[in-house]
Amino acid sequence: MAAKKPRKALGRGLSALLQDSETSNKSSDLERNISDVESAAGINEILISQIEVNPFQPRSHFDKEALEELAESIKVQGIIQPITVRKLSDDSYQLISGERRTQASKLAGLKKIPAYVRLANDQQMLEMALIENIQRENLNAMEIAISYQRLLTECNLKQEQLGDRVGKNRTTVNNYLRLLKLPPDIQLALKEKKISMGHARAIINIEDVDKQLDVFKKTINEDLSVRKVEALVRDIVTGKTTEKESPAKKEMPYEAKNVQNKLSSHFGTKVGLKIDGQNKGEIKIPFLSKDDLNRILDLLEVDL
Repeated sequence: MAAKKPRKALGRGLSALLQDSETSNKSSDLERNISDVESAAGINEILISQIEVNPFQPRSHFDKEALEELAESIKVQGIIQPITVRKLSDDSYQLISGERRTQASKLAGLKKIPAYVRLANDQQMLEMALIENIQRENLNAMEIAISYQRLLTECNLKQEQLGDRVGKNRTTVNNYLRLLKLPPDIQLALKEKKISMGHARAIINIEDVDKQLDVFKKTINEDLSVRKVEALVRDIVTGKTTEKESPAKKEMPYEAKNVQNKLSSHFGTKVGLKIDGQNKGEIKIPFLSKDDLNRILDLLEVDL
């Protein structure tokens, strides 16, 4: 399998955070307890068996087939991009980023793996894990939105700081965060890519949840484009109607309703009766099966 081209970092990104983690921990107990901090500047070969999983890893599912493909690539080409870990003790490390590469390396039968060794506290671990997760190519809009929200709440970041971390402006960040206000059904459809980010951004402009769900269902059932959904939402927000309202049905006269009820009782099914102003009309007698039809024909004394 051909190696993927290296991706351009987003904003300050993970590398900047790693630099921050080294700087901010110079006076920490962890640094005082670890004698070889200078090794953090280079790449180390460490035993995979000494690496603990990242408890702050936001990604819980790894595609088995994709892992096996990566493992085959590692057997041929080795690890192209080192993982990043923090050192807990002389023979214990904890993943910061690269869990997928680590799992694939195990499948490939490797005993050691190249790694950058860094110093980081728990909050920095969480922040690094979330930002690395955001930088993946195949995230859906809801996964990005949830990661943004976690960075704001659990890492105590402001939106401007978050934008700097992930290389996005405040408007883009806010557009993702607004998705979290949508009803669960719409969030799930967005996560499963049944609708796009454009569809969701249009629907969220409707304040009434029931109307949001109505537009969502119409979008799914009629496979509406983003432009059509935007037009539909615009009409709802401005108070316009997009469909002709059906005229109110006239109340059936008492005599006609009485006849309809008697016919329904006689045939054992709900009979439809229409009568116009000239006393012309029609009678509809529904049936549910061939046997039901024969039953009605018997009542009509019709021989076939």
